[in-house]
Amino acid sequence: MSEANKERLLGKTTVREIFEVATEFERVAHRFYSELVPKVSKDLRWLVEELAEEEAEHIRIFTELAQNPAVEAVLAEEITRPVADPKFSDCVQTPDLGPNPDDQAVLQYALMRETAAMEQYTELAKTAPAGPLRDAFLFLAKEETEHKAELEKTYYEVVHSGGV
Repeated sequence: MSEANKERLLGKTTVREIFEVATEFERVAHRFYSELVPKVSKDLRWLVEELAEEEAEHIRIFTELAQNPAVEAVLAEEITRPVADPKFSDCVQTPDLGPNPDDQAVLQYALMRETAAMEQYTELAKTAPAGPLRDAFLFLAKEETEHKAELEKTYYEVVHSGGV
């Protein structure tokens, strides 16, 4: 097999694989934020609770999609692996922020995670087959963009107001 063909094959994946990684990404995020709630400062607790709730909503979206015959019909299709995929896939592993995580560390990690999700879902919205899966990726890209903007605002307020 030529190098060009190997590179082309490495750049491909199935809709099923992308779907499974995205579902796991959301499950891990929900668990991570839910377990983080009692550990963070009171100043950030509302934000971490909100992130946990939003990730639970994303799990619900993927659960419903998994039961949708139109999505099931396209799971075997090949699509181009998103450029952001390695960073997104790495987020399935979560850091140990300790029993009393620093606000800045929490915000930095959440920002990195939301940015990876935003980039991944934006790219998937462009390449996924038309239909409910593409619609879901468009919705999730918009959601993650909003999460990122909220986190950036909070980060600026916490870091630049002497909160850390």
